[in-house]
Amino acid sequence: MFKQILFALAVFFPFVSLAQSGKVSDNLSMPSKILKSSRKYAVYFPPDYETSQRSYPVLYLLHGGGDDHTGWVQFGEVQHITDKAIAEGKATPMIIVMPDANTGQRGYFNDIKGEWRYEDFFFEEFMPFIEKTYRIKADKRYRAVAGLSMGGGGSFMYALHHPELFSSACPLSAAAGPITLADTKTQLERRGIKDASAAQVENYYKRHSTLALLEAMPDTTKKAVRWYIDCGDDDFLYEGNAQVHVAMRKKEIPHEFRVRNGGHTWTYWREALPEVLTFISQAFHQH
Repeated sequence: MFKQILFALAVFFPFVSLAQSGKVSDNLSMPSKILKSSRKYAVYFPPDYETSQRSYPVLYLLHGGGDDHTGWVQFGEVQHITDKAIAEGKATPMIIVMPDANTGQRGYFNDIKGEWRYEDFFFEEFMPFIEKTYRIKADKRYRAVAGLSMGGGGSFMYALHHPELFSSACPLSAAAGPITLADTKTQLERRGIKDASAAQVENYYKRHSTLALLEAMPDTTKKAVRWYIDCGDDDFLYEGNAQVHVAMRKKEIPHEFRVRNGGHTWTYWREALPEVLTFISQAFHQH
């Protein structure tokens, strides 16, 4: 009788454990007319996705330079961390979508000449495709964006360009963009772009500098997005993030600003992710 009980437990508990785990698919793809290529992406599905009929909030989680759509899966341990946050009641069940911004040209923005239009792809093709393909609540309140380093810069830009689309934005160790117009020209030249006109450089600065976008922000959109900004005290991008924090305070834009011990590392970002999930879940919940 005792052996039968042990056998039953051995058979039953793996299924219980499985039912409590989310699922990640990291080799998905969709066609893009704008980028004239197939684009890969990864998705985290919450534990009850396959057994329920409900729709879920969504987090667009952006990787950093040098990684791709599998970065948060492989190095960020997104499945384990999100499963744990949901199981502990610190995060609401959500779908997490991780696009590839490392193929063709690296980055989340349109290039200065409009020949590579990644941002247009994201909003005109990728996001509509994702929210049609999966059971996602396609409303601002249930949509958030976060990312690290280059993806932190993408989080800043996407939420500043489209505050009507995101309830929360969480840039981590973010590349906040050029500080000045002169800095913009220097950064472009460093990337091999030396033939841009003065007008092109100025337009690029106004659209891709977090500080410039904050300065131009109308009072009516100051509270449109909930901001959570996190950067380590030893991070080489700390100064830019600190300047954004000061600019937001002067502009009276509500935000959370965290400085923890650490640098530009996956250890830092893995520790940040549970706080991000909790923060965005506050918008997903009813209070």
